[in-house]
Amino acid sequence: AYPVCAHAYWSYNGFLSPFAAEPLWGSGVIDLAGSGPVHMCGGVAALVMGIILGPRRGRFYDDDGVPLEEPKAMGPHSVSLQFLGTFALWFGWYGFNPGSTLMISNANIADVASLVAVNTTLGAASGALSGMFTSTIVDERKTGVFTWDTTAAMNGCLTGLVAITAGCATVEPWAAFVIGTTAGWIYLAASSLMLRLKIDDAVDAVPVHMFGGGWGVIATGLFTNEYRLNKAFGMTENIGWFYEWGRGSGNFTLLGCQLVGVLFVAGWSACIFGPFCLVLKHLDWLRIDPLEEEVGMDISRHKGRAYESEGSANEDAVMQLSTRRLDILNNSNSQSGKGKAIKREKPEGVTDKPNTNENKAEATDANV
Repeated sequence: AYPVCAHAYWSYNGFLSPFAAEPLWGSGVIDLAGSGPVHMCGGVAALVMGIILGPRRGRFYDDDGVPLEEPKAMGPHSVSLQFLGTFALWFGWYGFNPGSTLMISNANIADVASLVAVNTTLGAASGALSGMFTSTIVDERKTGVFTWDTTAAMNGCLTGLVAITAGCATVEPWAAFVIGTTAGWIYLAASSLMLRLKIDDAVDAVPVHMFGGGWGVIATGLFTNEYRLNKAFGMTENIGWFYEWGRGSGNFTLLGCQLVGVLFVAGWSACIFGPFCLVLKHLDWLRIDPLEEEVGMDISRHKGRAYESEGSANEDAVMQLSTRRLDILNNSNSQSGKGKAIKREKPEGVTDKPNTNENKAEATDANV
């Protein structure tokens, strides 16, 4: 999916590329570093996968398939690691966006790269602040208590980074702040929409990348400045729609190209990734066994708990999985004539004591 989107946006032969000999409507799509072909492409793929894969067990429905009144919260294992990953991504964006100028061979390109770095910072910071403080205001109105959602801050930051990626070389710093602030709101609205539609997105990839990327491409068509566009792309004929009104023209060309770019990425990614996921689902390669899902893949596939919180894994499910695997091994041995059947015995460390958390953890380790 990605190579075709990247070719369309950036190749000299791409039908959306501003570098083409005859760009679309004399303009092409302005996207310096990939809000559309990189982030939105991946976000659409995540949406398609989420719909075809279905939600995690217990997320929206109980074991009988009855919808829950409220989605079951399935929080992160470690907020500290979340923050570490967010800051690592933010730091990496300074290579991703300024590096997309490809060279700093003269003072003009150096000015463009420095503006890109400044706008990247403003987009990320404003997205984080709008995401967190808007979440705080909404929660206070619902519950009467002020809370500070760090996940909203981190994902708001990433959505701001995704959104500013397209226009980071062609918008003014004040516009980067507006784009990032709006991106934080878009993240919150899109995340809420996903829950309402019962689409289980464990890491909010769709709100951050699909919605954030789409907004970034469209925002470039609104806020691109003539002076900045000329320095970065050597073009002045078609600029951001808001600036076109300042010219007294209302020229919709650039914004129209940006909308075409969004539709192309969404359509192409969905059409390529949809059949791929459907084939995997048909072959039963898309999702793990329900029992292994209940136990957790750290225990069922990676031979141990990755986090202390997994000590509370369902002991009955762990025992059932262990028993089933022994049955499979016994059947395999009996059919091939290799040795004796393995006797199912209660593993050492598993007792008949009440299922305290300590006993659960011991039973889990023993069965693994």
